[in-house]
Amino acid sequence: MANVSWDFTPLSSEQELIKREIGRICDEFDAEYWREHDKNKEYPHEFADLLAEHGWLGALIPEEYGGGGMTTAEMVVMMEEIAASGGGFGATQAIHGAIYTTRPIVEHASEELKEEILPKLARGELTIQSLGLTEPNAGSESTAIETKAEKDGDEYVVNGQKIWTSRLDVSDFLLLVARTKPKSEVDKKTEGISMLLVDVEDAKSQGALEMKSIDKTSTNLSSAFEVWLEDLRVPAENLIGEEHNGFYNLLDGLNDERLVIAAECIGHSKLAIDRAVGYADEREVFDRRIGSNQSIQHPLAEAYMRTLAAKQTVYATAEMMEDLERQQVGILANSSNYIASEIACDAADAAVQTFGGFGIAREYDVERLLRDARLAKIAPISQQLALNYVGEKALGLPRSF
Repeated sequence: MANVSWDFTPLSSEQELIKREIGRICDEFDAEYWREHDKNKEYPHEFADLLAEHGWLGALIPEEYGGGGMTTAEMVVMMEEIAASGGGFGATQAIHGAIYTTRPIVEHASEELKEEILPKLARGELTIQSLGLTEPNAGSESTAIETKAEKDGDEYVVNGQKIWTSRLDVSDFLLLVARTKPKSEVDKKTEGISMLLVDVEDAKSQGALEMKSIDKTSTNLSSAFEVWLEDLRVPAENLIGEEHNGFYNLLDGLNDERLVIAAECIGHSKLAIDRAVGYADEREVFDRRIGSNQSIQHPLAEAYMRTLAAKQTVYATAEMMEDLERQQVGILANSSNYIASEIACDAADAAVQTFGGFGIAREYDVERLLRDARLAKIAPISQQLALNYVGEKALGLPRSF
């Protein structure tokens, strides 16, 4: 690994500890591990299990339920370190869901459900890796979902279809978003939506859940599925939050998550730059190292400077979140996510260009970094929607959609 200077951001003692401990875990998984798992489209069970064993998948669960009780200021350190260690954005996305799908449970589930499930999630005995939100006819327009959950006694009966449901094959539960009241019967399109916690094995045993893997080129460490739900029965006590108010509950913590994903992109960018600088400092063409050529050096230097700048915004926002209004946090979180995903792509592209022909060879990893970085400009929010938000909320321009 190249000797690139990255450590300019002051960290608290807690953040330093997190960085050190996560680094130790990541050191057990070399480049070959990530390369082979990506090639075989195989989930990194060993990595996820080790994180779970040490309690990291329960990072956001309060200490009273056995979790880490961590804040966004600590999460940005954790996820940046994982991405920068060698796994990149693909590695963080493989375990991101297990951490962040606990948020709605923590904040909105009944106390009975919390006591039943949160300690098991904190210990890594169970996982909620999947969020069932996106549908074929409802991508970024989440309020357009058509999956229905109708009350029948002490159960909900669910029918519908989901797509891009990630990690369902390695998840014990699915956090499902469905309409409990038709769109035509609500005053606002954001109303009438609820969240349900679905036991995946129970759903399969009912014969009510069918899933088909989606063949994709990015973040191959995690599978994504098209899902069909037919007469799925879910206990009413598995309702998360208030009925018909699930969309608002889902929005809670969204800014935090986008900020953490921005940190993942920063780690990804650091990894790409490190790999490219190491190669540029060793590879000789025309009797000199290619790193001495400005056509190689300048794109990497620019990517480096932009990565440093993006990191300062992410970390500063994470520290200020509790003192800012929600809209202010939204502006900074969306800006951070936009900028960080842009630089992750640009840094990975510069790395591929630095490697020349070898840049598309699997053995050098940078082609994977470019493939994975591209997803960050689409999910969890597209660049266009981030620009829409900032245009409206920060610039005061008319709503564009």
